[in-house]
Amino acid sequence: MSSPAIPLSSTRLNPIAGLGDNVPRYTSYPTAPHFHPGVDAVIVQGWMAALEGDDEISLYLHIPYCDRLCWFCACHTKQTRHYEPVATFLRSLHKEIETVGGLVSGRGRVRAVHFGGGSPTMLKPDDILMLGKALRKRFDFLDDASLSVEIDPNDMDEGRLDAFAAIGMTRASLGVQDFDPKVQKAINREQSFALTKSIVDAVRARGVSSVNLDLLYGLPHQTCESVAATVAQALTLTPDRLALFGYAHVPWFKKHQTMIDEAWLPDSTARLAQSQRAARLIVDAGYEALGLDHFAKPRDALAVAARAGKIRRNFQGYTEDQCETLIGLGPSSISRFRQGYAQNIVATGEYEKVVDSGQLAIARGVEFSLDDLARGWVIERLMCNFTFSAVDLVERFGAVGQTLLCEASRLAISGAGQFLRLDGENFIVPEESRPLIRTVAAKFDKYLDNGTGRHSLAV
Repeated sequence: MSSPAIPLSSTRLNPIAGLGDNVPRYTSYPTAPHFHPGVDAVIVQGWMAALEGDDEISLYLHIPYCDRLCWFCACHTKQTRHYEPVATFLRSLHKEIETVGGLVSGRGRVRAVHFGGGSPTMLKPDDILMLGKALRKRFDFLDDASLSVEIDPNDMDEGRLDAFAAIGMTRASLGVQDFDPKVQKAINREQSFALTKSIVDAVRARGVSSVNLDLLYGLPHQTCESVAATVAQALTLTPDRLALFGYAHVPWFKKHQTMIDEAWLPDSTARLAQSQRAARLIVDAGYEALGLDHFAKPRDALAVAARAGKIRRNFQGYTEDQCETLIGLGPSSISRFRQGYAQNIVATGEYEKVVDSGQLAIARGVEFSLDDLARGWVIERLMCNFTFSAVDLVERFGAVGQTLLCEASRLAISGAGQFLRLDGENFIVPEESRPLIRTVAAKFDKYLDNGTGRHSLAV
């Protein structure tokens, strides 16, 4: 069994020891605020040229439009009530697929594709089919490649369901957030349980083998009881996976979040109580807790990967995807290569101008140092497994690993084991401190104190 994502017993946390910290979510290291324009299209083209023929790669397509703007959302997206801007964007996305596909031709095979946004499901059926065709024309797909789609149930109809099934959708990830009408109104995301159930049933009827539901705690007007009620309803749909995210209130980053009255938001202690209550219900229903905020049925691929110590973390959250290369397509999307991270231009209009000229739309990134790789490995192991091996650290990274080993030892001693304990050759985060795993990971982030980025609450 994997380690529990959130302690399911009474917590004994010191309330001043990190519960109210604002720290990164660590879907990457170094984190995005530390990307810089020194990584440009020329450098990234060289990284693409360094791919080898048998490399397995993942693709992420970012659709930067929604037909309504949910006030809780912190994604790079914009609302449009007209399809013309979407159609214009899609022409540019096809051009980017052509350009990137040409650069990596013969140098990698696609293991996984993820459609995110924004709302990929606002695309018209014919456009969905054309994207699927373009991807398979320009990239070499493995026969058993997976294809995941983030779904807004309000967008879906029979045509879109059929189109995504036709291009090979294997996993559907439905945004739920909360089923309480009062909470839904406060976040501008009204969505009935009946609608959600109808889409779950529809994707399963089309042979989709894995369904994920995204839930949120820490939203306006939520209580332990209301969160528990939403979880109970979600469980009746028997999803293969559940993600239980803490709402990230970052109005300085996303101005539309100012539509949410901060007086309606639960404090850090209430957020922790909500997450623990929800986690208990999910685990009691037979799901395995994975990392910080994911749950899966024991036979699900993510649970299997976690038991084997192979669960990973990237910009889509926890994953069983083992690909070292992730290529992002669309504005704001982030790629990961062996050499570093690269992010596309965020502004859709500027992105379109650059890709339409046949160039890569790279705006910024970061090239890995050995220290970055070592710290990134420690942070990912902590975020995924709440532990890392001292022997593996030194064997992988040599003298740099030895330096980090000393840092970990000092943390274990100075904190009297509250955040990190040494058990044999393994450093382990105690169960009662696991809700604060982002705060623990931050102890190994050398950039954090030198940055200007602001972050969401640790819990």
